[in-house]
This record gives sequence, structure tokens and C-alpha cells, in this order.
Amino acid sequence: MKYRPRIADSQIARCLNLFGAVLIEGPKWCGKTWAARNASASEFSVADPEGNFRNREIALLNPQAALEGSRPHLVDEWQEVPLLWDAVRAEVDRSDARGQFILTGSSTPDDDRTLHSGAGRVGRIRLETMSLSETGISQSSISLRALFDQPASFTSGEHIGSLTLTSLAESIVRGGWPALVGMPAEDAAEIIDSYLDTIAELDISKIDGTRRDPGKVKALLRSLARNTASTVRFATLSKDIAEFGAIAVSDSIISEYLSLLKRLFIVRDVPAWEPALKSTIRLRSTPKRIFADASLAASALGANAASLQADPKLLGSLFENQVLHDLIVYAGISRAEVRQYRDNSGLETDAIIERRDGSWAGIEIKLGYHSEDEAAETLLRLKRKLDGTGQKPPAFLAVVVGVGALARLRDDGIYVIPIDHLGP
Repeated sequence: MKYRPRIADSQIARCLNLFGAVLIEGPKWCGKTWAARNASASEFSVADPEGNFRNREIALLNPQAALEGSRPHLVDEWQEVPLLWDAVRAEVDRSDARGQFILTGSSTPDDDRTLHSGAGRVGRIRLETMSLSETGISQSSISLRALFDQPASFTSGEHIGSLTLTSLAESIVRGGWPALVGMPAEDAAEIIDSYLDTIAELDISKIDGTRRDPGKVKALLRSLARNTASTVRFATLSKDIAEFGAIAVSDSIISEYLSLLKRLFIVRDVPAWEPALKSTIRLRSTPKRIFADASLAASALGANAASLQADPKLLGSLFENQVLHDLIVYAGISRAEVRQYRDNSGLETDAIIERRDGSWAGIEIKLGYHSEDEAAETLLRLKRKLDGTGQKPPAFLAVVVGVGALARLRDDGIYVIPIDHLGP
């Protein structure tokens, strides 16, 4: 299969120029190996099943043998043999050369070696599933980076969103998995269902060798899907599971299983934003939780394109998951972070993008253009509330819309951006 260029390719190249090794992490099947192969000169696949997993045995007996090959040398699924981390670190320490190794991993090992022994030696990249820009659904005619750096380049009235509810729902059900690009949504859904079953029945127990209850894992995944892109607490998830699944799952089990799902890169937090306030505004710190790909939420709920269209509230939640995912991908090339805002007055903003220099943008996410005015007012309330608090004014404020929007700059200074025109 021909390699599809990824937005992260430039990040991988930069890290290879800066560090002795690069670690690419992310959910299984998101394209880590393809992206790493595209940047490497040789490869050792620890999880290769050939010869009754001969490579794994080689790595266990002689980790150095797994590092032999032209540089940059790819060690795929290194976490299957954690000793390889120390072997790579030692090899990097023996030489001042950069770009020696690329490691890929689909889960985080038990210990914290990757945190305390890779500093200065290993660059870390989290690879997401493909954004709408990478799959070709978005024309990428409106650049997130340009909105920060070159706002004058934005032209109102030239771009109108072409997605329908049907095509948007199908893109969510299909997801951003490289192998599923262009596949009919109903066929892709069957493959994603199998993927999620494997997570619940095998992978979540394999990660540390402790058996977990697949029924409870699936119940938690369904509850997380019902509450995706929201700041839901453990107690709410527990109540939700009992109501819809008729089983009891304690807060401690939810905490444990959720931690494992994060280690498998299946779910992630969108943390609360902490602006530099010199005021009495009280902020809420609970993170939003989203799936690594909105298709996983659809699969957990057994939703297809038709059922999503019949349930606009659910489709809206999954659309927000999709947009947050894409914003994380697009912001990553500028080393910016995606956050969310919520204070004790009930004011919420779906996404805050903050750069390392403190510049920031506020974004509201709406399924249809008819909610544009409401979203714009929320953003203006945020701006007014932060005026005079010591926080920088926003670089821009925008409403990202799924269906029916015309890209333009409103009279109140708010950008309106169709999701199928947004890009890095």
C-alpha cells in the first residue's frame, strides 16, 4: 500500500536531527510503523510472528542484535521487550550521533524508564489517527497556523462547507485509520468493532499480565462514548454504567481501567486551561475525555451513519471528539497545546489552543451553522471576562462548523470555519 504522507512527518524529521533516538507512540493501527519506515533505513520488528515470534526471542536473549542495521534503525513495538529501551539508551550514550533509532510503541510499559532515562536522548512524538486533512476530506484551505501568524491571509466568503450530515456521519464511523481510507463506512465499522473487541478482551489484560473483565471494559467504553468530549467524573460514569449496563463498576475499577485505556492510547484527556489570571475567577480543573478516534466512540455504542443522523445530540458529541482530535494534530506542528475552559459561573469554551509563547485562541465547535450565533456569543463572553485579568488577548476566536457553514470573518471579529476547510 502506498504511503500516505502524515502531518507528523516533519516532526519526525526534526526530532531525528535533534535527538539520538525518536519514540513514536500512539494507538495500534494508527500508522506508526508506516510513518517510521518512511523515515528509517532499516527495521527490526519485535512483534513479527514469523518463526514463532523469533524476533522477540532474539531481542530477549540479545537486545543488541535488535539494534543492528543502517541508521536510522527502526525498532517496531519495542515495549514487547522493555530491555530494548536500555539498550537503545546505552547505544545513544556511546555516540554523539543524532537520528540513530526510531522506536514505535502501542502501549506504555509498567515502569517509568521512558520518563526518567530518555531525557535529552529521546524525542517523543504521539502519532494520532489521520485528521480530516490527511484523509483528504478537508481541503485544508484555512490554516490553523496562518490564523495565528498571518490573519490577513484569511479571505471571507470563498469557501463553503460541502459536507452533508450523511457524509459527516460516515467519516466519523470510518475514522482516521490509514488502512480504511476510502472504504465504505459500514465495512470499516466491522473492522473497528473487531479492533475494540480485541482491546477489551486481550490488550487491556496483556499490558501488565493481569486479567480484566471484558464485560466491564466494554461497559466503561460505552459510558465514555456516551459522555465523550465532556468533563464527566468517575461517579457519573459509574451511575451511567449501572443504568445502561445493569452492572456495578466501582470508582476504583473505573480509575484502573481508564488508566489502562490511556496507556493503550485509546482515550486521552483534554486538560483544563489555566490562563494567567489576576482575578477571582475560579476555574474548573476536570479534564474532558475523548477517544483517540471518534470512530471508536461510534463503535462502542454500536452506532452507524444512519443512527447518528437520527440522533443529532450524539452526532454533535462525536463531531466535537473529531474536531478536538484534528485540532490536536494541527496544533502539534507548532508545539501548541489543546485545552478547554470551564469556570464556576458555567462559562465553557470547547477548545483553547495555547502556544509556548502564551498566545492563544478560543474555539467553539458546532455541528450546524444554525448554532453559529450562540457559539460566537460564548466566545465573546470569554473575551470580555478575561479582559483586564492579566491574560493576553486572544490571537483569534473561531467557530468550527460541521455542516452548512460559509467561511468568513463575522462583524464581531469571530471566524467561522467549516471543518472540511480547516488544516494545519
